[in-house]
Amino acid sequence: MPVEERREEYAYVLDFMPAGKSFSNKNEPVAQLIGDEWFTLLEVTPKPGVSMSLGERVYIGRAERDKVSLIKARIGFNDLTQTAKNELRRIVKLVVQTNEKRFVDVFNSAGSLNIRQHSLELLPGIGKKHLEAILKARDERKFESFDDITNRVSLLQEPSKLISERIIMELEGKERFYMFTKPYVKKLRF
Repeated sequence: MPVEERREEYAYVLDFMPAGKSFSNKNEPVAQLIGDEWFTLLEVTPKPGVSMSLGERVYIGRAERDKVSLIKARIGFNDLTQTAKNELRRIVKLVVQTNEKRFVDVFNSAGSLNIRQHSLELLPGIGKKHLEAILKARDERKFESFDDITNRVSLLQEPSKLISERIIMELEGKERFYMFTKPYVKKLRF
């Protein structure tokens, strides 16, 4: 049975360049987006005459698109413009907060990576003591919200921020394990 390819349906605009990139010899509009499901970084060509604003959510699925003409390529963190990098943290935080249940479920269901490390320890600021407190609290009953996690696990501040920071770290591409994104591997062309 073939494995279903994971594709983004919607994405947020990180940067829109109506005259194209300044260093490009093509004078065509281009936008950089981040998917709201797997945080895939993409470069797209907007439909003629279409404008996009930073932070706007646009449809990029297989059906008829209203703003995107062509998905040019998947890109890496280092391919983002400075504007896109500046917008990235805000958008990732927005996606995490908008999909609270999805990310709270990470705290409810995450397991061990190996005999020495639990996947929750990949989140910045979570060490052995926080891990023990999280596991004990979730054994008593499942977490229901970010506030519930904060209230039941002492000294754990802003779980949504921990997840957002982890997603940014994964997008930068220097991690060994990936919890929320699919690693980007630049294809070499010969």
